[in-house]
Amino acid sequence: MSRSNLVAFYCFTNRLEEAKLTYQQALTRKAEAWFLHDSRFAVAFLEGDTAEMDRQLSWAAGKPGIEDALLSHQADVEAFSGHLAKARENSRRAVESALHAGEAEDAAKRQIYAALREVEFGNGAQVRREAASALAQSSTTNVRVLAALALARAGDSDRAQKMADELRKENPLNATINGYWLPTIRAAVEINRKNPVKAIQILEAATPYELGNPVPSPTFGGTLYPVYLRGQAYLLMRQGSPAGAEFQKYVDHRSVVNSCPLGALARLGLARAYALQGDTPKARAAYQDFLTLWKDADPDIPILKQAKAEHAKLQ
Repeated sequence: MSRSNLVAFYCFTNRLEEAKLTYQQALTRKAEAWFLHDSRFAVAFLEGDTAEMDRQLSWAAGKPGIEDALLSHQADVEAFSGHLAKARENSRRAVESALHAGEAEDAAKRQIYAALREVEFGNGAQVRREAASALAQSSTTNVRVLAALALARAGDSDRAQKMADELRKENPLNATINGYWLPTIRAAVEINRKNPVKAIQILEAATPYELGNPVPSPTFGGTLYPVYLRGQAYLLMRQGSPAGAEFQKYVDHRSVVNSCPLGALARLGLARAYALQGDTPKARAAYQDFLTLWKDADPDIPILKQAKAEHAKLQ
């Protein structure tokens, strides 16, 4: 295992001191792989060390094929706290950096990452256009996987289902696609169609992999997307207890989730789950937890407006 991967492994398992030590050892051996620095950035996020994050961003600045990864990671960090305008700017710069480096696939993935974030925050209107633009730049398997998920979450069920079927046909032996991404895409489609029971059934196939860091991944760590959608399905069924159990996984596995914006939204999911259970004190506390995290968030984010309105009804 390379030292870059080892730093990431220690980060995912919340062994942060070992991660930092391994990073320093790698530097003494003149290791300069981008993933080494991206992993150190992830450790700094978990520790709230903004100075270290800034150092890693400075290291990556202007480096072709590297800068875009750290800028995309910073976009997640901003989005995690509801700073959507800053997240958009970092994503825009990430796409431009990747294109400048001649990395069309990376540029397309960065663009879809941003589109996924928008739809989860309640801004789904531009997702079809962004997905089409990204696919025009690059139509690799990884790009199409992420585009299908973005379209599914934006409500374009027919297009997402068609893309999922094509991916299945083209990749019959790909365990990550068939075990993680296709169930996630198809579950999103069923949620759109108001079939939460079927969505949960579909997601059973992803259970062994849901805490992993699949390829492609919209974030540094694990998105836990199957978990998030399962929680949403239970909310749709008005089953608060199992919904809460799903969203709690984000809290319990913070080092895996890292700066994935779904980790922030899961706190809102918990609040909604408690409210469904009639546990008003816990619901209030969970809403407050989310609203405190997003205390400086851009005020026009649709999901933030919804959270504030729901919280006010509990007062």
